[in-house]
Amino acid sequence: MRPEPDRARHLISLTDLSGEDLTELVERGCAVSAGAATSSGLRGRVVGVYFTRTSTRTRTAFSAAALRLGAGLISYGPGDLQVNTGETLHDTGRVLARMLDVLVIRTAGPPEEMAALAAQNRMPVINAMSADEHPTQALADLTTLRLRFGAITGLRVLYVGEGNNTAAALALALARFPGAELHLRTPPGYGLAERVTRQAKEYGGLVTERHDMDALPGEVDVVYTTRWQTTGTTKPDPHWRDTFAPFHVGQQLMDRYPDAFFMHDLPAHRGEEVAAEVLDGPRSIAFDQAENKMHSATAVLEWAVGA
Repeated sequence: MRPEPDRARHLISLTDLSGEDLTELVERGCAVSAGAATSSGLRGRVVGVYFTRTSTRTRTAFSAAALRLGAGLISYGPGDLQVNTGETLHDTGRVLARMLDVLVIRTAGPPEEMAALAAQNRMPVINAMSADEHPTQALADLTTLRLRFGAITGLRVLYVGEGNNTAAALALALARFPGAELHLRTPPGYGLAERVTRQAKEYGGLVTERHDMDALPGEVDVVYTTRWQTTGTTKPDPHWRDTFAPFHVGQQLMDRYPDAFFMHDLPAHRGEEVAAEVLDGPRSIAFDQAENKMHSATAVLEWAVGA
């Protein structure tokens, strides 16, 4: 029987990370991107990947990172575990913790679901997206910013679109860096959760939010958007597209910031949240962002097992 660690390193929310942890993960992601040697800390270990919702980038990133680090891999789909027949997530976590070394999970459910799986002290649980937060996306975003600009301190980001799990993670991440600014423009009724705004301000970062496209900041370094229909969610308002229409990132908005880069967490719907000429244009770093998910996943897995 494996000995229990003093404390499993769970990453359910970015609030689980100290400022030092966050910086370390970003710097490690950058180093892996630059070709730094990966550790052998996962050789002989087994990583479980449990996704109850679709995923291209995040699932591939963690699977590829685990394999490159020498770990074995077990993948579970939404119908594979006995939670579908009534077993509790708490019991599922206790069982998996006796067989796996790390569990990476995506769900559209509340944070309590991941907390139940993490209620054991043997197996780190990594949030690969939940309904309220997408912490590993933010780590990939910060890695992309660090690689592009050389530093995150002082960067100004304009986020346009729904105050979803990606926006929440971005706010909680950027707020840790001195001088960084996040200006959100979210549709009315689709803003950032109050607890996220409150936590970001406690970190000391500048996070502003309006529910229109008026009074835009004078200068920004990045314009960021996400697709309007967040993975695994639906909108009760049948006319929600009319509400979202003003929050489209087109060439006109990018022309307002001629030196700004464009970011998108993907997948993208050209013609909805972003114009094709923006996403595929020379200032788009969205596909660099996607690649950096694998480098960030490598850093997270190493960190989780203490490698």
